[in-house]
Formats: sequence, C-alpha cells, structure tokens
Amino acid sequence: MKILQVCPKYYPSIGGVEQHVKNISERLVHDHDVSVFTCDPSGQLPREELLNGVKVWRFRSFSPQDAYHISLSMLRELRHSSFDVVHGHSYHAFPLLFSRYAKRKRFIITSHYHGHGSTKLREVLFKGYKPFGQTVMLEADAVIAVSKYEKSLLVRDFKIADKVVVIPNGIELGEFKILKPCQKTHTSILSVGRLEEYKGIQYIIQALPLLDKDIYLDIVGAGPYKEKLAGLAKELGVSYRVEFYQNLSRGELLSKYALADIFILLSKYESFSIVIAEALASKIPCIVANTSALIEWIDNKNCFGIDFPISVERLAQLINNVIGQEVSDMKLWDWDDVVKETLRVYGV
Repeated sequence: MKILQVCPKYYPSIGGVEQHVKNISERLVHDHDVSVFTCDPSGQLPREELLNGVKVWRFRSFSPQDAYHISLSMLRELRHSSFDVVHGHSYHAFPLLFSRYAKRKRFIITSHYHGHGSTKLREVLFKGYKPFGQTVMLEADAVIAVSKYEKSLLVRDFKIADKVVVIPNGIELGEFKILKPCQKTHTSILSVGRLEEYKGIQYIIQALPLLDKDIYLDIVGAGPYKEKLAGLAKELGVSYRVEFYQNLSRGELLSKYALADIFILLSKYESFSIVIAEALASKIPCIVANTSALIEWIDNKNCFGIDFPISVERLAQLINNVIGQEVSDMKLWDWDDVVKETLRVYGV
C-alpha cells in the first residue's frame, strides 16, 4: 500500500507532531511504501532523503514565526500525486489543507487540534481559516484525535462525531524500561517543548527565587520565546540556575529525563503531550496546568494540576510538595499500538 504523510515539519525538527509522524511512518514502512511531504523554511535540509526507509520530500515554505508553513511547491506536487492513503497532520498549519488535493483512495486526518490560536494574531487567522478547515474535516474519511479532550473540541466545532476516532500518542516504552537514574549534583526541574509564551515556562522561572537555591531548571527546546525567557531569568537573578538545551540527540534527551526530579508543563493548549507520557514513563512526578488535554493526566498521585491564572507562590509550594513523589506504573501506549490502530482506520 502506498501511504503519504503530509505534515508541517519532520525530523530532525522536534515537536509533538514531528514525533508522531516519524514514529508511525518508520513502523508502517516495514510493510508499506511510505512517503512524507513536509516543509523546510530554512532550505538547509536535503530536498529528498531516505530516512530509516521513509522517503522524505521537503518543500521550501513561508513560515512566519516558524508557523503556518505555506508552501506552493508542496501544493503543486500534491496535485500531481496519487496514493492509496493520504494522511494529513496538524489542523493549525497549511499542509493539512493542501493534503486534500492529492489523489487517493482514502483520506485520513490527525488534527492535533487545540481549538484556539496561540497568539492574538493566530487567533484572528484561526477564525478566518475555519471555513477551509471545515471543508477538509468534512471531506476526510476519518479524523484521528489523540485524546478525549481533542475529540470533544472536534465534535463541538465541526459536528463530525461519526468520523472521529481516539488513538492516543505513543512512546517508545522499551527506551524507558532500561532507563536508570543518574548520579545528581542538584535537584532538577525539567521542561521539554517548543519555547512559546503559551507553554508557560515563564511561570517556572518566576517560581525559582521562591525555591531552594539548589533547585535548577533545565529547558529543552527551541522557539521564538527563548530570548524573553532568558531575559526574565537574568532579571530575577536566577540565570545561573537555568540552562537551555536544543538539538539534543535522543540519548541526550533521555539522560535529561534520567536526571530530572520533577517535570513541569504549564501550557494553555495541548491535545495530548508526549513529553508528559515520557516523563511518567521515566518515573518523574509531573505538574501540569489544569487545562486542555493535560487534565486527562492529572491523578494527584503521579501528576498534579494547577489552575490558571498561575499563582507563582502556589506553584512554588506545589513543586516543594511534589519533588520526591514516587511514581507508580501507568497505562501508556507504545507506538506499535498506535500503528496497529491507525492501520484499522486506513482500512487494512
């Protein structure tokens, strides 16, 4: 079977959608012919590349603030392409809209839908885009949501309850079964993800002055909010306790999980959060914002919630209470499980 995945960005870019597409593609390719159409706004990556058996085609794009990913060259190529299954990813960028133009027997969407734009400008564009998004949703044979929360948004906004299937994101469970705690020189808070204001990392930095001086913050990720986060740490006099990392190898990221004492994600908008699943698999207690799909992780044993607006004092108190909390085994999906269910949606 010929399968096309269409997504805004792909490995070596790092993010939830990128991880999702990479992991299902590299498993599907064992039995199927898999191609990926994606964007490269930098123009620095190979135009065509074979990665672990997956044929990756990258197209130059107009991507202001590393978002939207408008690529007319991708659109032209899609119009002349034919596949058994076309699988579009991420409602919040144009490649999903373009994916509908490829010839196919079956059209699948994994929306990673937030229900909002993450900035004022993106909210305006989000509302203007909705009629086009509605067309794509109605045209799809099936829409995959990665959480019950995301499904509720899709049903509310597009009235497509009959075609939405919930398949959670997975993780590589085997990686975490062999992960061993490392020798530590200090207590570590870990945050992993794109550096955007809506991700809430600023609140963790604001809480640092209220915490013991041997508690440090490791931030893994890249994005347009990095300079403001670094400036805030300097202003509060905690720069020496904040480290930024990006472009880490998988092994280096796993080492960060092994060193962490607590994981925090205070994002306003999440449709799942792979990094929370990975943190819990690493036996790290978590604190999340009591918002969006993050609510589904909160059990007040392994993962603890905090309400918006974030009180920095309350956050500091919660960090002190949660550090050292023992994490019990949880039901987490492996990517092999995800691919098995995705193939059912493909009609295999």
